[in-house]
Amino acid sequence: MVDLRLQRMAQVLLHYSLDIKPRDRLGIRAEPIAMPLIREIVREALRAGAFPEIFLEVPDFKRLLLQEGSDAQLAYISDASRLIAEEYETVLDVFSQENTRSLSNVDPARTALHSHAQKEVIQKIRARFNDGLLRRSITLYPTNAYAQDTNMSLSEFEDFFYHACFLDDEHPIERWQELSRQQERLVAWLKGKRTVRIVGKQIDLTFSIDGRSFLNDDARYNFPGGEFFTGPVEASVEGSIQFTFPSFHGGHSVNDVRLRFEHGVVIEAQAKEGQDYLEKMLSLDSGARILGEFAFGNNPHIDRCTRNILFDEKMHKTIHFALGAGFPATGSKNTSLLHWDMIYDLRAGCEVRVDDELFCKDGHFLPGW
Repeated sequence: MVDLRLQRMAQVLLHYSLDIKPRDRLGIRAEPIAMPLIREIVREALRAGAFPEIFLEVPDFKRLLLQEGSDAQLAYISDASRLIAEEYETVLDVFSQENTRSLSNVDPARTALHSHAQKEVIQKIRARFNDGLLRRSITLYPTNAYAQDTNMSLSEFEDFFYHACFLDDEHPIERWQELSRQQERLVAWLKGKRTVRIVGKQIDLTFSIDGRSFLNDDARYNFPGGEFFTGPVEASVEGSIQFTFPSFHGGHSVNDVRLRFEHGVVIEAQAKEGQDYLEKMLSLDSGARILGEFAFGNNPHIDRCTRNILFDEKMHKTIHFALGAGFPATGSKNTSLLHWDMIYDLRAGCEVRVDDELFCKDGHFLPGW
């Protein structure tokens, strides 16, 4: 029998996250292990009158390409990738790796070369998304690899994942709508504000949000959702931060990251583990040393670090910053091939002040929120 939570997931993704419409072309990108979910998504898309198409990603293909491909092969962009980026109305990316460490031994320089080649497609997707021409969502299918990363059994991880997505509730869309309203009130309060100051254990940062907008990720950008985010004014970031949780990026584990900013640029970067990879990513391009995102994690069902950014960036009572590319819809002007989220825990004596007014203390928002 099909897990009822998978059926609910397909319904929420199509009718809430992607707002699927008759005759929409839906590109579904996933690995074969996600077929139980893909089947339910296709079934729901057909019922809605859409045109679903599956683009399966072969496990270990990317590692082979990065390690054995020529420069020309790394720079190649497939016709399918162009078509999805330039013409499709909806796209769903389903993370479904069977080995989350497959790229750990790949030379970061090779990864950077491949990323540079994908810049055109990435920019096209972002531009069409910002213009409302493309509706896109990112989600995950539970696998043993993700479960192992979180030190859970597969069944425990499935329960965690579906709970984080509100899928063990009979009416998950209503739960997402409730969270959306709560976050929208916070976004509305932040509108028109100018300066953010964050002070706490291993953090003292000040930056401007003047002219910037906060966006409400209520499971439409990502599934699960549960954050609201903006882009700091690029040259305004001053101070230092030591991130609380380990970071996993591009197949590499990087722990105990410490950054110091002057005039918006990282001038010192240290990591207890992964220093070489951190330095190479910061040298990727001119925008990699600048913050493209600042966000509050606000999903009440994500209460632990999983080493998976799809969850960790929404962890309740946390904030996160992303080095690199920002989201133009927030007003961010930073461009980069890098977008690397890192998480800080607010719960241990941290205050967030906005225009000198206390907005959040120890992870709790102003009374009444």
